[in-house]
Amino acid sequence: MSQVRIAGEETRLAFLESVALPKKREVIAMRATFMVLVAICGVVVTLVLAPAGTAGQPVTQPLNPEPPSVYTCKTVGEGFICEASLLEPYGPYDNGIVCGSGSGTFDIFDQGLETLNAIRYYDANGDLVKRVIHDAEVGALSNPLTGASIPYTINNVNTDVYVVPGDPGSVTETTTGNQNLTVPGMGNVWKEAGRLFFADAALTDLEFEAGHHAAIDYYYNGDTSVADQLCTALGA
Repeated sequence: MSQVRIAGEETRLAFLESVALPKKREVIAMRATFMVLVAICGVVVTLVLAPAGTAGQPVTQPLNPEPPSVYTCKTVGEGFICEASLLEPYGPYDNGIVCGSGSGTFDIFDQGLETLNAIRYYDANGDLVKRVIHDAEVGALSNPLTGASIPYTINNVNTDVYVVPGDPGSVTETTTGNQNLTVPGMGNVWKEAGRLFFADAALTDLEFEAGHHAAIDYYYNGDTSVADQLCTALGA
């Protein structure tokens, strides 16, 4: 439920490939860095859109790492590009935010629909050097005790750079975007907008932050007060 929902394509698209499609290793750019990352991994894809961009020469050499089969790849100049578009519903799931006290305590639940447009860039040797994922979501947060809910929209761009081409251990990730979670009479009850830079693919080394990121404050820094307005809006 935040700007950092995707924790890299290694957590998302490959998960979709290995679990949801054949029976997303890719980021969760932050529907809340860690706790929500685990929750999102339970999502099942129900629809795969036609991959974007099928023009160009076919790829005739191995790619490292090999893209999930949802991608369509082509030769472009001296390198290769692979593209995919995915539409997936998620939730309802417990997003890890606790509101209220006593008998009125409740966990916030999250559900919605996400559209991912992903592109991988490989060099002339077939090694992955960059991947970009555009993430658009329409969803709602809810109080499971009363049914009260707040709609939201999310628009993010997640860019992973392979400092060492083809080496997943060398990945850095930059996430930019915003989330609109506005309640009449209260305004924005969950501030999520700006830019984040992680120096590792696991999203544990946050080196730069600009803007307001309630999810980082709540999940990463342990500041639960950032959810006070959100909880009030849901009836806590």
